[in-house]
Amino acid sequence: MTTWVDSHCHVFMLDDPPGAVDRAVAAGIEWMLVPGVDLETSLQARRLASERPDRVLWATGLHPHDAEHWDEQQARISALAVEAAAIGEVGLDYYRNLSPRDDQKRAFRDQVQLASDLGKPVIVHTRDSFADVYEILGEADLGEKAVLHCWTGGPRWTKRFRELGATFSFAGPITYATGDTLRLGAAEAPPERTLVETDTPYLTPEPHRSETNRPEWSILNGIALAEIWDMDADDVARSTSENSARVFGTPRG
Repeated sequence: MTTWVDSHCHVFMLDDPPGAVDRAVAAGIEWMLVPGVDLETSLQARRLASERPDRVLWATGLHPHDAEHWDEQQARISALAVEAAAIGEVGLDYYRNLSPRDDQKRAFRDQVQLASDLGKPVIVHTRDSFADVYEILGEADLGEKAVLHCWTGGPRWTKRFRELGATFSFAGPITYATGDTLRLGAAEAPPERTLVETDTPYLTPEPHRSETNRPEWSILNGIALAEIWDMDADDVARSTSENSARVFGTPRG
């Protein structure tokens, strides 16, 4: 059976996280990366990875929605980062602005620097904030270790981030009827620096959009990429899985 990697799923938000991992594996997911969004959820992600070390990697970081709490959580998150596979989910969100933009930029810069200091990938949330994310990542020069989670950029921004050497990760919006600009952007993403994800429990792909997302549905996003690139889906599974392993490492069972 062809297997895939879900490079970004918040499985701890589901009712039965261990069961969700088992169902995903049975459906063709070889392993998954589970990022926290703050200290508490980072610990939950670490716990799940300790229960399923053969199938789950985890990451720690402070999401931009809670960036105003960075001073409170910085020391603990920085300590967790030493053992995590990546720093994330971090970034900038100027759509909701749930934390002041200055706080978002400071927390993001600090966490990008943390990733750079540790030699680890950083998983980046960017919404209505492409220019500032581009500037901060450009200063850090992380190359493919800068992973653009749930990438939604069109061709122009995809080309600019491609020149930075960043890695693109595509989620459910690539399957939406409203996703034409995103699909044009995906056509510019290099297959050797592209991942698939679900962002479970959010951003469920078609035809399941009314349901809670599941890690196994990252396969649907990979099939959508195969159509955009005019590639065989098995080849996309192989390349995105190899890319995930190169960027994040792999679970150790």
